[in-house]
Amino acid sequence: MFRHSDLRFGAGVCAVAATALLCACAGERDLPTGEPSFYRSLATKDAQVDAATAASMISGYRTNNGLTPVSIDPELMKLAEAQAQAMASRDTLSHDIARSFHDRLKGGGYRAHTAAENVGAGYHTLAQAFSGWRDSPPHRANMLLKGATRIGIAAAYAPKSKYKVFWALILAEPEERRG
Repeated sequence: MFRHSDLRFGAGVCAVAATALLCACAGERDLPTGEPSFYRSLATKDAQVDAATAASMISGYRTNNGLTPVSIDPELMKLAEAQAQAMASRDTLSHDIARSFHDRLKGGGYRAHTAAENVGAGYHTLAQAFSGWRDSPPHRANMLLKGATRIGIAAAYAPKSKYKVFWALILAEPEERRG
């Protein structure tokens, strides 16, 4: 007859044995270490957003809400980078820091059927920025923009700012390009 404590002991022995087996199987290979990129602080010089992870997080959120996933768009990445840098250089959180969102898209030659932008400041990690946007109704609506299939995302470090990190996320449904 087994008692509850016997089962816990047996489970503990199995866990130790499984760990030892995994370590033995790993052999010479390097196992992943460090923190996931969405928890990495971007409040440092030369830090960059892991755009692939951002696209994956946003895609998962969108598909859980019955929408299309998104992929990285190089043109939107450039536009997001310019916006994040402009806000960081002026220590100001604004969609209209240099030009309006519409004018920036048009000036960058990006033709979108529909597009939206989230900006943010003070979030030091991608996880914090994502959570902040998800928990804000207007930002959540942008992340759940119907028809969006492309994103650009950037963060810019401003060491003298109280915020330290400025963010720009652009989601868009590009117009059909005709050749």
